[in-house]
Parts: sequence; C-alpha cells; structure tokens
Amino acid sequence: MSEPTAIFSIYDDKDKEIKAILTDVYRALKEKGYNPINQLVGYILSEDPTYITTYQGARANIRRIDRDDLLQVLLKNYLGE
Repeated sequence: MSEPTAIFSIYDDKDKEIKAILTDVYRALKEKGYNPINQLVGYILSEDPTYITTYQGARANIRRIDRDDLLQVLLKNYLGE
C-alpha cells in the first residue's frame, strides 16, 4: 500500500511569512503609539514607507513584502479562503 502524496505549496510558506511580518509591524506600530490599522492602510494605498515606523526594523520588514502579495493574503484571510 502506498503513502498518499504530500502536497507542498510555496504559497503556504509565503503566506505564513507575510503574516509574521505583518504581525511584527503591527506590534511595532502599536508600541510606538500609532494606530496600526490607519498606518498600514496608508502604506498599502500609497506604498510610502514613511507610514511605517523604523522601530524594531518594521519599515525594512514591510518593504520585503510585495504589495500585491500582501493584498492577496489579506483578502484570502478576510474572506476565509
């Protein structure tokens, strides 16, 4: 009897990485006293990194994520996909 084929998806790893980065950026913004949702929306709409604090490397981290990938992950999670 053969083992079932394991399905590997690079997208699952990418989604997890994006979620981890977004969580860290959210936390850094909150710790600095910003409204993280407003700041992240501003960044997503404008792609202007100054919306994100440099505290704890948050700005450098958020720039590692392609904006299209970020939006896809956010929509997938919001819609429960």
